[in-house]
Amino acid sequence: MGVDVDKIAETCHEINRVYCEGIGDMSQPKWKDAPEWQRESARKGVLFRMTNRNAGPSNSHENWLKDKIADGWVWGEVKDPELKTHPCIRPYRQLPKEQQVKDDLFCTLVKLLA
Repeated sequence: MGVDVDKIAETCHEINRVYCEGIGDMSQPKWKDAPEWQRESARKGVLFRMTNRNAGPSNSHENWLKDKIADGWVWGEVKDPELKTHPCIRPYRQLPKEQQVKDDLFCTLVKLLA
């Protein structure tokens, strides 16, 4: 039986959404309501982790960051998909601890589910 990347991405997204709500970030929509660019970002993150099993959370973040910058996103105090601004457009080591935890959680989930 093959690995269902979409299902893993959905699970990671939903757990990330709940984690974000727990830290006061209510900006994450449910998977079924998420725009395609956001779902595709989760899929890319899963595929990166599956093909780079020894990569750590900082590597996952740097991969996400590279994709965001290539798509025209820039740093901004607030995540705004229309303006393509995001407060996590910065090196992993400069992220607040609660944002680093999101990367660690994502990596752990993919490892367990894949």
